[in-house]
Amino acid sequence: MKSFYSLPEDITWTEVAPGNRRAVLSERPEMMLVAFSFEPGAVGALHSHPHTQVSYVAEGSFDVTVDGVTQCLEAGSSFIVAPNLVHGVVAHEKGLLIDTFTPRRDDFL
Repeated sequence: MKSFYSLPEDITWTEVAPGNRRAVLSERPEMMLVAFSFEPGAVGALHSHPHTQVSYVAEGSFDVTVDGVTQCLEAGSSFIVAPNLVHGVVAHEKGLLIDTFTPRRDDFL
């Protein structure tokens, strides 16, 4: 039976880059929720994808670049990325981003 719930003990973390790892929290074909954990100074490299992304800064602070514009965001802030815009982050301190993608990022599964 498929579960509607994601429990902490069932989450698998995957290293993305040095000091940066991700965990798929919940997903369906039309939407996905993903946590990204960063160590101080870790980089979420500039990239783009065809998905709409909304990100919430749950912990820490980040320099966030979207479409060439950089803003420092702290816990409680959020940002949105339209499909195919170049974006990335740099962690000022240990931090956590919670990202929603639509549709689901099958490359994360």
